[in-house]
Amino acid sequence: MLENVKVILEAVGSFFVLYMMTYSTFLLLSVVVGSSVLYRNKQMADLHNEIKQDYYYPVTIIVPAHNEEVTVVDTVRSLLQLDYKLYEIIVVDDGSNDLTAQKLIDAFDLRRVHRPLQRQIACQPEEYIFESQAQKVPVVLVRKKNGGKADALNMGINASRFPYFVCLDADSMLQADALEHIVRPALSDENMVACGGMVRIANGVILENGSVVDYHLPNNILICMQILEYDRSFMASRLLLDAFNGNLIISGAFGLFKKDIVIAAGGYDSSTLGEDMELVVKLHVFCRKYDIPYTIRYAADAICWSQAPATLNDLRKQRRRWHLGLFQSMWKHRQILLNPEFGVLSYFSFLYFLFYELLSPYIELFGLITVASAFALNLINLSFMIWFFAVYAVFGAVLTMTAFFARIYTQNAKLSFSDVVKALLLCLLENIGLRLLIAFVRMTAFIGYRKNKMQWGKITRSKLNRI
Repeated sequence: MLENVKVILEAVGSFFVLYMMTYSTFLLLSVVVGSSVLYRNKQMADLHNEIKQDYYYPVTIIVPAHNEEVTVVDTVRSLLQLDYKLYEIIVVDDGSNDLTAQKLIDAFDLRRVHRPLQRQIACQPEEYIFESQAQKVPVVLVRKKNGGKADALNMGINASRFPYFVCLDADSMLQADALEHIVRPALSDENMVACGGMVRIANGVILENGSVVDYHLPNNILICMQILEYDRSFMASRLLLDAFNGNLIISGAFGLFKKDIVIAAGGYDSSTLGEDMELVVKLHVFCRKYDIPYTIRYAADAICWSQAPATLNDLRKQRRRWHLGLFQSMWKHRQILLNPEFGVLSYFSFLYFLFYELLSPYIELFGLITVASAFALNLINLSFMIWFFAVYAVFGAVLTMTAFFARIYTQNAKLSFSDVVKALLLCLLENIGLRLLIAFVRMTAFIGYRKNKMQWGKITRSKLNRI
């Protein structure tokens, strides 16, 4: 009996070590590819500026808002400063019970209008529409019955006039050239149906006329660690998956979509917490089912600045929502798994999100329990395991630093000496401390799932740093 236990523990321990090494290899490949793309984009920037022409796709920017009175006016003002010629801004007030709508009406001198909306996607009914033509571009406010973020986005699609739309969170700001950069792949690729932008954390950033004039790491350690995490995850893995049309997620904070394809696929799903991922996976399935040539791209130089949770409680709410949304999206489209019709999407992307995102906290916990059990039975070389975990942690920290400083350099941002020291000190804490914290949140996300599966949880917002 004891011999069987030993064999099982050794087998599980070997799997756990292989699992960690495979993930580290993926991160290394991702960071190398991501960094090379950023450096190439930086080298091509001057050339792009020289050959830039006045070719534009008309774009609707949809901003779903629910109780966003603190940030929504600054968000719209930042959108009016975009370096783009043909777009409109639609804010969808999803049944707010604060002053979200009134703040917009007062700030932009909106006037009530009566125009029919073509219901191409089902959503909760509108209550009223306000509009202004006095700004650089049309600003529209649609007030509707509360139905959730996905429902608000569907209303924005129904109200939009243009063939492409961008979804943007109400606590986010775009850089002045962000819309131009996220549209650029569509100009060169007629089959592009969606494109994700780079989301960076706005805490500690000051924008003036859509350009970064000051950048520093905030004093809040939790936010600093999220900055390091964002730069690694957004810059690295999504750029690697972009190389073979394998991205399954476009962040709900900033993404561009071709409207007619989204409408044909059924729009956003109001029954999931991860409406952003669900839509992207749905587009993969829809286009392959009907043999529609398509690409889903990622534009690393299209920058959106979004607020990060400043407290552990807010971070817990956010990451719980993300993990449940991931589960709901993957379960709904589980036909992709090991399905040869989906090719590399099935055998790489879906498996990656299954084992290294959805199941990773459980695999890692089980692996640690196995290592502890093997140690108790004197089946493990303690010094080897200590060195292995130490090297693994340092390796992850080095990759995080590589991603972070590559992003700083390629955006011509400047860091103070104290910020450099802070980043170097926190990279290891982020790789161990924040990772373990988030793993715990994801592991416990399904507690009370039946009762709370559609609850977002309110996150505290603060004023955006915009001049």
